[in-house]
Amino acid sequence: MQHHAKAPALALARLVLVSGRPVDLAELRFSSTYGDLQDGYPCKPLNDLRIRDLLRAAEGSRPGTPVHLVPPRREYPDQYAGGLGPVEVLPAVACLGTFHSAALDPAHDPVAYRSRLTVVWFQSTPRLPSDCDAEPALRNLDWAVLARDAPGHVRRVVR
Repeated sequence: MQHHAKAPALALARLVLVSGRPVDLAELRFSSTYGDLQDGYPCKPLNDLRIRDLLRAAEGSRPGTPVHLVPPRREYPDQYAGGLGPVEVLPAVACLGTFHSAALDPAHDPVAYRSRLTVVWFQSTPRLPSDCDAEPALRNLDWAVLARDAPGHVRRVVR
């Protein structure tokens, strides 16, 4: 029998990392890896530029939240190499997701603090990652090394 962690009501999805830590997907943006490719062909220089742009967008989306790139699978189909080198293809969907979990530091107030990490990864289809079909590299994130604690958005009721 497989155990599937239920996502909390306010999260898009919940993953349980290989380490056993549950992480909640709070925000997810999909984009086509090559949707804006007008001229040229998929190749290493173009792919590296796409990845750099995604990392820059991730850093700007949540300032102060660390960003991690899951290195994408690169395929080299047997096609004619152009002036920029051999054809190199990344998975079709670029993903930018922000994950939250319990605070890393046990001294932090568990209500006021959450650990956070923004992750950039690629996958073949536009689907929410879940324990059953999440990219293995997502489930293998070293949360304790990559994430950072930050105060949450706790509203205080003033009476």
